[in-house]
Amino acid sequence: MPSESITFAPIGTVHCEFKYRFETARQGVFAHNRGYIELLPHRNYEQALEDLDGFERIWVIFTFHLNHDWKPKVTPPVVPGQRRFGVFATRAPYRPNPIGISCVELEKVEGLRVCIRNFDMLDQTPVLDIKPYIPEADAFPASRAGWRDEIRREEYTIQIEDTAREKMAFIHTLCGLDMENFCKVQLIREPTAKERKRVEPYRGGLWTIGCRTWRIVFRVKGKTVEIPDVFSNYSPEELSAGQPDPYRDKEFHRRFQEKYPI
Repeated sequence: MPSESITFAPIGTVHCEFKYRFETARQGVFAHNRGYIELLPHRNYEQALEDLDGFERIWVIFTFHLNHDWKPKVTPPVVPGQRRFGVFATRAPYRPNPIGISCVELEKVEGLRVCIRNFDMLDQTPVLDIKPYIPEADAFPASRAGWRDEIRREEYTIQIEDTAREKMAFIHTLCGLDMENFCKVQLIREPTAKERKRVEPYRGGLWTIGCRTWRIVFRVKGKTVEIPDVFSNYSPEELSAGQPDPYRDKEFHRRFQEKYPI
């Protein structure tokens, strides 16, 4: 009989800009980000990291620290409609043991800091282990992929117009929110799926999608999602002095509206 429980202790923590689940790329290859793993001190991990920086990619084994339950059947984001699959046939985070793996690009190793890019983990993710990626042992591109071989990939092209791109860049300087990545994650498939996303019909045939306390305006033309604008989801009354600020972000919105008045 297997042991009733197995206990692991994290060896370090991921540090990056992405903090919320909706910011997570489906896989690291779809991400465009940078961050680092800070290993714990006084554990002799400096020696354990020796010789790692000769590898271009590494496997990171981590825990889904924001998940507290699991589901035997899930609907992956790349599946049209609401088709469901057994969780062990997916990489969904809702697992009996919340363990994830990510093949990421290694930039460099500095002391106890492992600098990485293009990953699908969030800030403060606990890391359990690091292993080198070995191409001849880890890559099998001709392998069958089960249900993924059956589905049609119906991805949309994302086009961010100049006005929206400028506003997204300003918001990024204000609070670090990467709206461009959010759009790539959320709108590349089934952009108007109201049952799965914070999308709402907008005026003139447009739609909006919620990103934290902001709204992103978009339209769908054929297989292209065009994004013309971004605006604050707070009303003027909510941004007036003395109003509650539960997300501690209203000052960002006030500065945004000073630069881009309605």
